Amino acid sequence: MRRCVTLLTDFGQADTYVGVLKGVLLSLNPDLQIVDLTHTIPPQAIALAGFHLAQAWPYFPADTIHIAVVDPGVGSARRAIAAQWINGCFIGPDNGLLTHVLQGGWPQQVVELTNPAYGHPAGRSATFHGRDVFAPAAAHLSLGVPLTDLGRPVDVSTLCQLPLAGYESIGNGWRGTVQQVDHFGNLVTTLPSSLLVQCHPASSWSLWAAGRRIPLGLTYSSVPPQALVAVVGSHGYWEIAVNQGHAQAMLQLGIGDPVELRPAP
Repeated sequence: MRRCVTLLTDFGQADTYVGVLKGVLLSLNPDLQIVDLTHTIPPQAIALAGFHLAQAWPYFPADTIHIAVVDPGVGSARRAIAAQWINGCFIGPDNGLLTHVLQGGWPQQVVELTNPAYGHPAGRSATFHGRDVFAPAAAHLSLGVPLTDLGRPVDVSTLCQLPLAGYESIGNGWRGTVQQVDHFGNLVTTLPSSLLVQCHPASSWSLWAAGRRIPLGLTYSSVPPQALVAVVGSHGYWEIAVNQGHAQAMLQLGIGDPVELRPAP
């Protein structure tokens, strides 16, 4: 059966880095099925990359190998790792990329990629571990090489984790932040949909951002064109959108800016 490998990077599409990554994978295992999650993560945006990885991970077969390369510390003392869960394997730098994934549970096994036999034959450069370390390790793993052969064991409790942007109670509601601005300009917040489970009717609540009251809706088209609306996105968080428009441009908000969910006055 063909193994699936996903790629998530901040490489962009202007250079050959993504193509080279695929070339290394296919040179070692021509039968791989490679899926591009995204290569448009902003440079060095580790936390955002981790958010996307955690959102995409559950929709793939359990034997999928996920390569994530957003690696500002490439060539430094940061570890290159492979981490195995029941429902997937991660290969990439140990720099906090797994923070969101780890909220769902610890991996069964983690190794540091230290065995040169499963790296690129030309050796390990100081600037492109995607090509020299992560892609070869993933390809060998897909061919049946045991995870334990790739390197030395890692204590899962030592995995790097970043502080998670969450939300807090503000008495009559909750305060969170924007955690993602998607391609459509929607502002994805850290406020989960579950916050309103016990609050009925939901129509008596609103999202507040940039001094604006934003009504809650079921769909983007719950409001007229060019009007603001807050909906639960496919990821399970409240997001601010503009029907047939661009919420980020309208509100001039970005990642880390505050939002509140509270009763309408």
